[in-house]
Amino acid sequence: MAERLKWWQKTVVCEIYMRSFNDTDGDGIGDLNGVTQKLDYLKKLGVGAIWLTPCCKSPQADNGYDVADYCAIDEMFGSMADMDRLIEEARRRGIRIVMDLVFNHTSDQHPWFLESSSSRDNDKSDWYIWRDAKPDGSAPTNWRGIFGGSAWTWCEARGQYYLHTFLKEQPDLNWANPKVRRALFDAAQFWVDKGVGGFRLDAITYIRKPAFSDAAPDAGDGLSAIHPVTANTPGILDYLHEFKAAVLDGTDLFTVGEANGVSAAELPEWVGRDGVFDMVFEFSHVLIDLENEADWSSARPWQLKDLKRILRDSQENTAADGWYAIFFENHDMPRCVDHFFPDTADQDSAARIIATLMMTLRGTPFLYQGQELGLHNVVWDDISAYNDVSTRNHYAFLIEEGHSEEEAMHAVHRFSRDSARTPMPWHAGESAGFTDGTPWLPVNPDYPVRNAAAEEQDPDSVLCWYRALAAIRSKHAVFTEGGFEEILQEHSQIYAYIRRTKDAEAIILTNWSEEEASYDPALIEGAALLISTEGIKNQRGRLAPLEAVIYLR
Repeated sequence: MAERLKWWQKTVVCEIYMRSFNDTDGDGIGDLNGVTQKLDYLKKLGVGAIWLTPCCKSPQADNGYDVADYCAIDEMFGSMADMDRLIEEARRRGIRIVMDLVFNHTSDQHPWFLESSSSRDNDKSDWYIWRDAKPDGSAPTNWRGIFGGSAWTWCEARGQYYLHTFLKEQPDLNWANPKVRRALFDAAQFWVDKGVGGFRLDAITYIRKPAFSDAAPDAGDGLSAIHPVTANTPGILDYLHEFKAAVLDGTDLFTVGEANGVSAAELPEWVGRDGVFDMVFEFSHVLIDLENEADWSSARPWQLKDLKRILRDSQENTAADGWYAIFFENHDMPRCVDHFFPDTADQDSAARIIATLMMTLRGTPFLYQGQELGLHNVVWDDISAYNDVSTRNHYAFLIEEGHSEEEAMHAVHRFSRDSARTPMPWHAGESAGFTDGTPWLPVNPDYPVRNAAAEEQDPDSVLCWYRALAAIRSKHAVFTEGGFEEILQEHSQIYAYIRRTKDAEAIILTNWSEEEASYDPALIEGAALLISTEGIKNQRGRLAPLEAVIYLR
C-alpha cells in the first residue's frame, strides 16, 4: 500500500490564521513574510503543507472571507512577490502552500458584484442570487443568515433582494450560471500556476441553492436558520465534479472541503477516487456539544461513548476508498482543550490526548496554529473586547431571546471564535513576540508561561509531545498505511484502537477521565511501549488519569 499513498497522506497540515501568526512589519497584523520567517519552526513539527486562511484582496468585513479579487494579495499581508517567495522557500523545505478558496460568495466590493448590483440588464446581472420582494415588500424568504439576521438584503439600484448566507457584505454567487463557474475555475487555475500544493474549499456545501420558500420559524424573530435549508442540496456534486475535472485532474494537488452538512454516511460520495475531494472536514465531533449549531444556548452534555461513535463512523466510512481529515480545532472553533474536557482536567494532559488522536487516527492531521502549545480559550469580561462578528451577533441574539448577560457571556467564553484567533505567542516578551506594534487582537493573557520559546525548552511540554508524535508518525508506516479497528468500545473512560498492517500493529489507548482506568493487559501482549505521557511510569493494564499511550508490536 505504501506506493499508493500520496504525499498529502503522509504529512501534517498546519492551518495558519494569517492575521494572527507572525507580524514582521509592525502593523499588528500577521503577514506572508511572517509565515516565511517561521517555516523552520513548522518543519520541525512535521508540517508538509500550510493552509493559509484567505490573504487575497478584501475589505475584511469577515477577516478575509469576503474576497474582492481572487488573484491579488491584500496589501495588509504583503505583496504577490512575498507570496512567490513564501511558495519557493516552503518548497525548498519540502512544504507546500494550500490556498483557501472562498467560492460560495464574494465581497460586496468585488467588481463582479458592483456590476451585478448596478442594474438588471448588465453582463453580470445573474452572477449572484437576486429575487423580488414578496407582495408586502418583505424579503423573498424568512431565512436567517449564519451570522444572524435576515439572509436577504435590499438593493435599491436593482429593486431586488440579494442572498447572503453569511454577512450582507458577502453576497452568494450563482453557481447555476456556467460563466460564474468558469470564472471561479480560472481563479483556482491562477494559483495552480503559481505552484500551490492544494486547496481548502470554504463553505462549499452551500453553493447549490434549493427552491426559494419559507421554512418553519425556529426562534422568536420569525426567521428560520439557513443552514438546514441550503446545505448539501441535491445536485451539488455535479458542480464539484466539474471543478475537479477542470482544475485538479492530472495534478498532485490535494483538496479538502469544508463539508458542514455532510454526514458520515455520505462521505463515500465526497471523497476517494469517485468523490469530488480528497478529504472533507466533517463536523459532527466538534459540534458534539450543540443541539443547534446556530444557537449557542443549545449546549448539551455528552459522553465519551458519543465521541467514540462519531469518530468510528467517520473512520469506517472512509476506510474502503477515502481519506479522513483529522482535526479538533480551526479558526472557527474554540480551543479544543476547553471544548472537549472539563475545567477541572489538567489542560496539558488533555492537549496531549488530543495530539495523540491527531497523529494516530487514519487520515491526515490538520493542526491549527497554537494547538501544539495547548492554548486555552480567552475569557474576556465584556463583549466589546471581542472582534469576531459571529461572536457579537450570537451574543445579541441570546440577549434578544431573553437570556441574561451572564448566560450570554458564558456562551461567548465557551464558543467564541476569537479564542482561536488571538495572536500566536512566540515568547514571553512584549506582545508575546507576535508584533513590535499593537496586536489587532489582544494576546492570550497566559502567554508569559505558555509560548513557543518556553515550551521548546521543556521536554515535557505539549509542543515537545506533538513533535515526538510527528516523528513517530513519520518513522512508522503503520500510522499512515494501517487500517483502523476500534477496541474497548463499551469502556466509559478509555478510547482505544488498533492501527494494523500485515507487518505491524500499533495499539493506542487514551484515558479521557480524571480517574485511573484499567483494561485487560492481554490487549498489549507481545507489544513494546512506544511512548506514554507518563513515561516509564506507565503500567500495563492501567492508565493514569488523562494518560495517552502507544504500544507497538
